[in-house]
Amino acid sequence: MSIKFKSLFILLFVLLFVLNSSFSQSNDGVLLTVDGDQIKTSEFLRVYNKNLDLVKDESQKDVDGYLKLFTEYQLKLKEAKRLKLDENAKYLREFLSYKKQLTKNYLSDNKVTDVLVKEAYERSKLDIKASHILVRIEESSSDTAKVYNQLLALKERVLKEGYDKVKYDAHDGQTIFLEDLGYFSAFKMVYDFETVAFNTPAGKISEPFRTQFGYHVVKVDEVRLSRGTITAAHIMVTLKSKDSTQNSENRINAIYSRLQKGEDFESLAKQFSDDKSSANSGGKLAPFKSGQLTSIQFEDEAFTLKADEDFSKPFKTEYGWHIVKRISLKQILPFEDLKPSLESRVKRDARSRLINSAMVAELEKRYTISRNKDAKAYFETVIDNRFFSRAWKIPELLQKDNVLFTINNNTYTYYDFGRHLLSAQRSYNAKNVPKPKIVEKELNTFYNKTILKYREDNLELENKEFAYILQEYRDGLLLFELMEKEIWNKASKDSIGIENYYNQNKVKYQWSDRVDIVMASSADKNMVDNVSKMMKRGKSEEVISSKINEEKNQNIIFTKGVFSSKDAKLPENLKIAKGISRIYEHNGAFHVIDVKEVIPAGQKTLEESRGNVINDYQTQLELDWIDVLYKRFDVSVNKSALKAVKTKIKNQ
Repeated sequence: MSIKFKSLFILLFVLLFVLNSSFSQSNDGVLLTVDGDQIKTSEFLRVYNKNLDLVKDESQKDVDGYLKLFTEYQLKLKEAKRLKLDENAKYLREFLSYKKQLTKNYLSDNKVTDVLVKEAYERSKLDIKASHILVRIEESSSDTAKVYNQLLALKERVLKEGYDKVKYDAHDGQTIFLEDLGYFSAFKMVYDFETVAFNTPAGKISEPFRTQFGYHVVKVDEVRLSRGTITAAHIMVTLKSKDSTQNSENRINAIYSRLQKGEDFESLAKQFSDDKSSANSGGKLAPFKSGQLTSIQFEDEAFTLKADEDFSKPFKTEYGWHIVKRISLKQILPFEDLKPSLESRVKRDARSRLINSAMVAELEKRYTISRNKDAKAYFETVIDNRFFSRAWKIPELLQKDNVLFTINNNTYTYYDFGRHLLSAQRSYNAKNVPKPKIVEKELNTFYNKTILKYREDNLELENKEFAYILQEYRDGLLLFELMEKEIWNKASKDSIGIENYYNQNKVKYQWSDRVDIVMASSADKNMVDNVSKMMKRGKSEEVISSKINEEKNQNIIFTKGVFSSKDAKLPENLKIAKGISRIYEHNGAFHVIDVKEVIPAGQKTLEESRGNVINDYQTQLELDWIDVLYKRFDVSVNKSALKAVKTKIKNQ
């Protein structure tokens, strides 16, 4: 199973089956007992009411039906624990990963986050066109004067000689970089670089500044308002068309000719576009901004269109030939609409360091903390030159039990920090950093990391909402592991079982009628009528095309291949019969169809229906398995409590 599928499964689980004993009340009656575990009425009611609006299946809104699903969920969790899946290393590793993702939402300083989110919003309103000079230097290096002066000299040269000349002379791609960055907006560069770029006026060069890559200056060439978000549609003809009647360029030009005559873009997209993901919706694409698509050329063509409903001339990209139409263009959405997505991005990039610093300051007010002021001087004597070759070890004479700092009742010792240094030394390999600087930096790093870790470890005790959601993920992941082991993997690998199931249920797997056709299409009914007469005289597509189509005006477009009788390209009322059809009006145009062969409905082979067979076989395996679970674990329902639940639901 893919990661995407697993995440979706767990999300659906969280929505449909959530149980937390913390919600039980002392005066509740027991509604359900599963293998000795009691579930009270308030617990069931909370789950039922929480999900009532989310459940579209009316049978699941019925209390008895929902209780059955809920009971089966409890049985599956029991089975997972019986099989000790909750002790499996893979499960524990993945749960910890989910926990870390969830924890991030609860470990930030909201005030600082809000400021950074608002800043990101304001920056996202602009596009900056810039270039930069970078002189590389190790992040840990403190000997920066030479590099700084070198960068200043390059900046002065750019001011006197021009950027392009200095780039030609000085760029070596190893230690000195002069690069054109194109247009960018918020989140496209590291935060420190982004901040300087947005604070530098157009036509100016910044003062030198440092990032983890080295020293930079940024030259801002232009600052423009964001081009906004465009909704567009396109017609695409792939470069490797299955239709052998025309080459790709001729076909897109024929479609363009029909658009110029006033034919409907949406109808032509439905009929002729090879982009299957958008054809059925008339070629409409998801809204996009500058920099979001892999094809810059496609973006530029779309944003160049001046008005809604304008369409481009045919143009070629690596994906094929296109005609793009502008549907609408919107400038940046209001702040409140974008705030959730911006907040998520702020917490993922370098801005998070600022948020963490603010959170540490807040926790220092909340917790009782004591720090040993003598530790820094002591550890400066502990580190020696072996630290720079990753050969340093914790000295045997280290005062291991000395207290480094305390957080509430938790004590962290010199030995704990020694272990941190042991790991940190790899960052200083082959470097020459003063020992006091190392100790000061790593003490701060260790302290900040420890206080945030303390908050994380105690989050379930400090925050009930977090505890509830974490339990939901814990059970959801466990249920996924169980289903994968007991049902999905078994079904996909059981070749004999799949074959037997197919043989017992062949009637479910049938082909619909299909047709092998040549179809001629035009907005001009008279043209199609002429083509129909030529088809009946046995003329080929090539001959018909040479007579009907002109060099600049493609009056007829042919489509050829095997299609389901229900295919959207074909008229809904198409008479499935061999020979030349009558003229049909469909998708805003007229069509005549030469049905070369009718391939009747029939039995699919196992290979042709394997995907559906496996899915159905999984469903049957699960039903049989649940029956086994009911026999393995004792289940009892308190009928009087169930009656009270139904009454409460009816009256609420």
